[in-house]
Amino acid sequence: MSGAAGGGGGSSCQGAAAAASCSSAGSPYAAAAGGGAGVAGRLPARVLEHVFSYLEMSDLMRCALVCWHWNNILADENSEVWRSLCSRSLSEEALRSDILCNLPTYRGKLKAFQHALSSHDCSRNVYVKKNGFTLHRNPIAQSTDGARGKIGFSEGRHAWEIWWEGPLGTVAVIGLATKRAAMQCQGYVALLGSDDQSWGWNLVDNNLLHNGEVNGNFPQCNNAPKYQIGERIRVILDMDDKTLAFERGFEFLGIAFRGLPKACLFPAVSAVYGNTEVTMVYLGKPLDG
Repeated sequence: MSGAAGGGGGSSCQGAAAAASCSSAGSPYAAAAGGGAGVAGRLPARVLEHVFSYLEMSDLMRCALVCWHWNNILADENSEVWRSLCSRSLSEEALRSDILCNLPTYRGKLKAFQHALSSHDCSRNVYVKKNGFTLHRNPIAQSTDGARGKIGFSEGRHAWEIWWEGPLGTVAVIGLATKRAAMQCQGYVALLGSDDQSWGWNLVDNNLLHNGEVNGNFPQCNNAPKYQIGERIRVILDMDDKTLAFERGFEFLGIAFRGLPKACLFPAVSAVYGNTEVTMVYLGKPLDG
């Protein structure tokens, strides 16, 4: 996975173009990537770690391209380098709570923050709390409000967790959206899945939604259990196979959508209940099996 820089800005797409920009032919970092000769290759690891601990993510990603020696130092995702950046970038609440409990490394926590719900690509009736991961919907009548993740995906396999920390109301939808999908509308509706730019699973009635139509129930079993507040749902996006699937607990619920378009797709949520809260944590590449 490529590491995107920044945290609180608008949304961007992670794909081949982003990866290529980190290793363009004219880059001085690419020129040195072939070996560890010179001063850079001989500096002690403890010295480099101390220097790296003052850098930001974008700088560290470039440093990893300089030579094998530097790359090897930055490969330790629990090193002082990543711990220092984590303490500077993430809130104390996020680091001390159980929000990031399924991410064992500092670098993994940083990636989750980079992919969190965007405070700039959302309805005006919601905001991201100080922990950086939880969306709060204000008590606005007759409005459905959503948010996209900071980073979308056009290739690869990706997983993230979403859970509601308040009442669902009549509609609570999780899924995907392009940049063209609306993040606010009048009334209480299933915003995700209301057009051809979004795909959603309504946790209230277990309906799958796309292009304004119900695409069946999910999961496809008799008497499927209703969502329980606080329950973590794992979303699995496979842009190579163009599928979207879900897990609950350790149970794979199946593939919900097939034939996703070759486009940049963003994690997204939409909610209607006043003062409800939704948390999303990016996990990285899903494990097989």
